[in-house]
Amino acid sequence: MTTTTVVPNDVLRAVRIGLRLSQDDFAKALRRAGVELGEPNEASKRLVQRWESGTSKTPRGVYARALERVTGRPAEALGFALPVPMARVHADGKGGHDMENTGTGVTPAAVGAQPVAQTGEETFSGVWLSRYEFFSSSRDDSYEGKHYVVIVQHGNRLTVQSLPRASSNPDSPLTLDLTVDRNVITGTWVEQTAADGYYSGARYHGAIQMLVEPTGRRMAGKWVGFGKDFDVNTGPWELRLVDRSMSKATLERHSQAPE
Repeated sequence: MTTTTVVPNDVLRAVRIGLRLSQDDFAKALRRAGVELGEPNEASKRLVQRWESGTSKTPRGVYARALERVTGRPAEALGFALPVPMARVHADGKGGHDMENTGTGVTPAAVGAQPVAQTGEETFSGVWLSRYEFFSSSRDDSYEGKHYVVIVQHGNRLTVQSLPRASSNPDSPLTLDLTVDRNVITGTWVEQTAADGYYSGARYHGAIQMLVEPTGRRMAGKWVGFGKDFDVNTGPWELRLVDRSMSKATLERHSQAPE
């Protein structure tokens, strides 16, 4: 007999927390979005719970469109098992690729689908300050990006989501999907640049590895990604703990650009 492992959708949970919405408030926002889109839905707290627990993995179209309106992100970027875009090389900067949908049917569940071990207590959940550096060949100078992010820990998985308006580059949401192995953090990052910014809405992604300091309040290492000429770019990246609390007041306080 074949058993199916249920993997919680920590990405959706992190996005919801980042929006400072309870599960009930999130459902209400989805219902309002449905009315605004001209296709009412029956989103409920129970449905949100099923999505976040992983027992329901694929939202129907009416919900997918409401999710995109509420979060500003396509459903395939919210941890659901939907077709995701293939990558094509974009401009320079902090490496990565611009994403375009080619309908290949590859799903997040097909990548790293093995269940994660439930080890240890939640020690990294909270609000952190993310800071990375990159070299822009077109501008011949180095720059840094800062975000206040929420880390949601589930076993040895860390889902990282930037808070709204909490970026040194406006409208530049950041997500990371990380795995903890003792003091080593390994995973991937994705950043969607502002449509009216220097990189014209390009979507960049790459890999990252960091070491956690003994205090557990800072992790630092390197990111890596591809440039426009298929060269491999890299640079430093660190996360510093700001607040263990993820209360609404704490999230509101950090929903602003870092100094």
